[in-house]
Amino acid sequence: MNPVVVVAAVIVAPGGRVLAAQRAQPAALAGGWEFPGGKVDPGESEEAALVRECREELGVEIAVGERVGEDWPLAEGYVMRVWLCSLASGTPQAKEHLALRWLGPGDYYDVEWLGADLPIMKTVENLLQRD
Repeated sequence: MNPVVVVAAVIVAPGGRVLAAQRAQPAALAGGWEFPGGKVDPGESEEAALVRECREELGVEIAVGERVGEDWPLAEGYVMRVWLCSLASGTPQAKEHLALRWLGPGDYYDVEWLGADLPIMKTVENLLQRD
């Protein structure tokens, strides 16, 4: 059986800042920090799901860029696929999260990343340092 695909956007702003979102639910994950995104709907491309999720969760339009790594493991039966993105329009708002926070190179780890997102942040840090 194919895994359920979850997509996530690493929204990068000038100065190497990335957007972190604090989970509101479910209770087991509430308060932890993640990259925004969600499940891909049947018949939807992964990139279209990413754009839709950022519109729904953050009220912004994004431009999807480079894929980060391969499949990132989540709970059993789920994988996460991640892209570097940029803001095309709008200002992110916490519509479905407790809070949003822009993190710069000196404070990428000032939040408590969820277990699945921490290795992604480490990979993203390396990608941003090459630019």
